[in-house]
Amino acid sequence: MAGMNREKNGANNEILTGVIWQQLLLFFLPLLGGTFFQLLYNTVDTIVVGRFVGKEALSAVGGPAATLINVFVGLFVGITSGETVVISQFYGARKFREVKEAVYTGIVLAVAGGLLLTAAVGGAARPMLEAMDTPADTLELSITYLRIYALGMTGNMIYNMGASILRGAGDSRRPFLYLAAGTMTNVVLDLLMVVVLHWGVAGVAIATIVSQYVSAACVLVCLLREDGAIRLDRKPHRVDPEFLFRILRIGVPAAVQSLMYSFSNVLIQTAIDGFGTDTVAGWTVYSKMDLVYWMVVNSFGLATTTVVGQNFGAGRYRRVRSAVRQAMAILCGFCVVIAGLLLLLRYPFCHVFTNDPAVIRNAIGMLEFMAPIYITYIAIEVMADSLRGCGDALMPTVITVLGVCGIRVVWLYTVLPRFRTMRTVMMSYPISWVISSAAFVAYYEYFVRKHHIVAEKN
Repeated sequence: MAGMNREKNGANNEILTGVIWQQLLLFFLPLLGGTFFQLLYNTVDTIVVGRFVGKEALSAVGGPAATLINVFVGLFVGITSGETVVISQFYGARKFREVKEAVYTGIVLAVAGGLLLTAAVGGAARPMLEAMDTPADTLELSITYLRIYALGMTGNMIYNMGASILRGAGDSRRPFLYLAAGTMTNVVLDLLMVVVLHWGVAGVAIATIVSQYVSAACVLVCLLREDGAIRLDRKPHRVDPEFLFRILRIGVPAAVQSLMYSFSNVLIQTAIDGFGTDTVAGWTVYSKMDLVYWMVVNSFGLATTTVVGQNFGAGRYRRVRSAVRQAMAILCGFCVVIAGLLLLLRYPFCHVFTNDPAVIRNAIGMLEFMAPIYITYIAIEVMADSLRGCGDALMPTVITVLGVCGIRVVWLYTVLPRFRTMRTVMMSYPISWVISSAAFVAYYEYFVRKHHIVAEKN
């Protein structure tokens, strides 16, 4: 019996003993699938209201309300990254009592955060949307969508926290399956409530929150039925402030980073808006192609965090350094392949979204500039996620906020007014990426020396 319990609690942990590059890829693939389903989730909502309700409904679902939702959800998802790191380190160190405490604390935090967001977003929907100058003909629809969506915040938070717990323990497959179940539910309910029942924007919002609670229910049932260390205690007990602090110490900086990224992207979008409709539309089309790159990079970053976190917690420092090197090599390879495919297929990709010659010309020009420089971002993703896996969340956030977001803001307010071209706007990306990459490499080497991440623990 003791042997069985050891196995359930991770005694045979391939992340700690298996071939590193294989473990990175095995963990990455379900994460990529989950990212794809998340993209499908949002795309279906947009397609259904756009085709079966009208442009006002499309604007209500995909306009300022969606921007606000992304900001709030992004902040909380950043906090859940702290749960992933805490779970992965304790799990790798085989501190299973601490794992159970962190699981309970994370779920309580998710429920409390979800209820708080429901009250805040639902209550402030009108003033927030009015402050964003939401068009008058879509304001009431946007308020309806945002208020109904807010009712699903708790389900959204529970799923994301539960998925972080499972990933921290080395399981990226089940979070993918639970998200897929929610996505399929959303597709069916979208068609039922909008096409059959004609509930419009309200129907899309209801479909969304029901599907979020489906994913949340799946992850909760999974954690309640687990036999190992990540089993969720059924009996309520006091939340340990120490575990809450550990989660927030890593998660809050990640949440701030997410917020600053959103802020810098808003400024870039504002700058692009000044170049006219053809340029804006071209950037929109390019952004759809660009999503392929970011889906891969962000998913691989999550895989790197867990693999590094478990090995760091177990004191397997040689594997930590090896994991970072191999993650860099694999992601560089992915980057070259993705950039090549996007450039090769750029014309058919563009024609999926538009047939306008001017828009296509702009989108292809943007892609031809950006795709070759994607590789300059790789070090930022790998180093930041590796450092978080080692428990250092503050400096990655500082470097990212100052090096990526800060440099872009300075560039847009100093260089762009003198050289007002779209190429000048896009130059903010490689410049900020190269400088930030250099800073990350330098800090990573300092961190390695400071924490003696050279040899195995005795």
